[in-house]
Amino acid sequence: MNAAQRIIAKFGGQSALASNLSTKQSTVQYWAKTGNIPAKWHAEIMKAAVDRGVSLSPAEFSPITAAPDATVVSPVAQWPGLLPVAEQELPVYVLDDGRSVITRTGALNFLTGGRGGGNLESYLRVRVLQPFLPPDIDDQFFDITIREVVNKGVQAMSASAFIDICSAYSRARDTGALESESQVAMAVRASMLLAAFAKTGIEAAIHEVTGYQFERAPDALRTKLKLYIEEEMRPWEKTFPDELWIQFGRLTNWKGTINSRPKYWGKLVNELIYGYLDPDVMKWLKENAPTPRHGQNYHQWISGQFGLKRLVEHIWMVIGMATACRDMTELRQRMAERFGREKVQFTLYLPPIGPGYR
Repeated sequence: MNAAQRIIAKFGGQSALASNLSTKQSTVQYWAKTGNIPAKWHAEIMKAAVDRGVSLSPAEFSPITAAPDATVVSPVAQWPGLLPVAEQELPVYVLDDGRSVITRTGALNFLTGGRGGGNLESYLRVRVLQPFLPPDIDDQFFDITIREVVNKGVQAMSASAFIDICSAYSRARDTGALESESQVAMAVRASMLLAAFAKTGIEAAIHEVTGYQFERAPDALRTKLKLYIEEEMRPWEKTFPDELWIQFGRLTNWKGTINSRPKYWGKLVNELIYGYLDPDVMKWLKENAPTPRHGQNYHQWISGQFGLKRLVEHIWMVIGMATACRDMTELRQRMAERFGREKVQFTLYLPPIGPGYR
C-alpha cells in the first residue's frame, strides 16, 4: 500500500475522501494509482482529518513512507478506437481497469481543429474559462500506457472530464465571456460534440435497457454519431477561408485585422463570389434559402450535396486569381475576362467649369 492509499484508507475509502473534499472519486482514484497526492490538496485533507477526528500527520503525505516494493504502474489502453467527429477521428480508449479515456493530445486536436500548439492545460488556464471549469480539472490528467507508443509518455483524461471541458467552453461562449475568435471556435466545436452526444447518449441508454444493443449492427451507433455531429456542424462550417480575407485586405489596403474586417467586404463577396456563381446554384439558393441576415449567411443554407462544393471551388479560384493582382480593379477586370463579361463604358456630359458657371 502506497502513501496515498494509506491516507485514503484512513478516511474510509476513495468515495468517502472525495466527498469530504467535494471532488470526484476519479481524482482520488488517480492519487491511489500514482501513490502521490498533489501538494495543493494537503491543507484541505489535513482540515478534513481534523474535522473527522482522523489521525494524520503532514509527513504521511511523502511518497518515501510508502512500502519499498510499491511500484506505480500506469493503466494500459487495452481497447483502442476512433470516434468519428465531423471530418476528424478522435482517438479513444478503454483501459484495462474499465475506464473510458481520451488522450490529452487527441482532445486538444479536436478542440482546436488540429491547429493548436502546446498542451491542453495552457488553453484551460485562460482567465475567462476558470469560472466554468471544475476546480480539480488539473488533477484529471493521468499517465496511461499505449503499447504502440514507446519512449514517450502519454497522458489521458476520463471521458467525463473531457465532457466537463467541452461544457465549460460551451457555457463560456453562451455567456459572452470568451474574448478571442480562436476561443469561440473551440467553443463551437465543443458545443457540436455535446449536442451530438446528448442525442446518441439517450439512444444508447434506450438500446441498453431494451436489449437492442445486442441486435443492432456493431457500427450502428458510430454511424449515428457521425450523422449527428455533421448535422450540428453544418451551421458552423468555415466555408470562407482566411486566405480570401487576406487577399481582400491586401488589394484594398486594409490596415486592420481580418477578424475586424470592414462591412464593405460583404459587397465584394456579393460581387465576386455570389455574382459569378453558377446560375443554377444561385437559382437554387434564392428559391430555397431565407433572406441573409446576421448569423445566417447564404453559404450556411446551400445544400451540401449540390451547391456547397461549387461554392468552395469558386472561392478558391477567386483566391488564386487575387494573388496575381495588384489591386481590386485588376481583380475585377480579370474576373470579367475569365467569365466572358463585356466591358461597358458610359459617357457623361458635364457643364463647363469657369466664370459664370456653377
